[in-house]
Amino acid sequence: MDEETLHQIEQTTGYQFSDTSILDLAFTHSSAVDDRLHSNERLEFLGDAVLALVICQALFERFPEYLEGDLTKIKSKLVSRETCAQISGRLGLQEFLKVGKGMVSNRALSGSLAAGVLETVIAAIYVDGGFDAAREFILKIFEDLLEEADAEQAQGNFKSLLQQYAQERFSATPSYVLLDEKGPDHNKCFELEVMISDRHFRSAWGTNKKEAEQKAAFNALLELGVLEQPVTKDDE
Repeated sequence: MDEETLHQIEQTTGYQFSDTSILDLAFTHSSAVDDRLHSNERLEFLGDAVLALVICQALFERFPEYLEGDLTKIKSKLVSRETCAQISGRLGLQEFLKVGKGMVSNRALSGSLAAGVLETVIAAIYVDGGFDAAREFILKIFEDLLEEADAEQAQGNFKSLLQQYAQERFSATPSYVLLDEKGPDHNKCFELEVMISDRHFRSAWGTNKKEAEQKAAFNALLELGVLEQPVTKDDE
């Protein structure tokens, strides 16, 4: 790799490589070589794993009140091929990718190529500089998306929103009280209510406790004026 290209990649990534030979491998697509072992496929495999670990750790540390399902939804969106392709396109990483002649016309159009090269760059940084260097790079390029994904998730996570509001407004943590349950074991429904300090809010039913808790939290947010009652067709 020539000095100018190396300099451009280091400027783009914000990382200075000690072993520049890793970059040749990172930007060599399998269509450009006779032996796929000399392509970036193995780095893509490694980069995918490093990316997933860093994002999972970031979500685990940032959102201590989120359940596993909430974290999984955000993580799945962030590490998706579509998201990786968007970030790679924004950085212009695919411009440095060496591909076979038959792939040239499709380079800018291929989301898979763009996503893959982001993962190979992550792996290259990891191999060259270790986990901390790769983590710094990933968090830098995913920062805005982390915040956006959390905001989108919070819109449907009424328990998290209520907990944040209750702690800021009342210095208290909501508690959920099981009031009733009906139906056979294989098809039960549960009624729960929210309490904040000594205040009770309107209860809600759900097909499982988690659903009932979310609905009860929604009722509490309505009563507190944090949310407005959605307009239905019958109201119009």
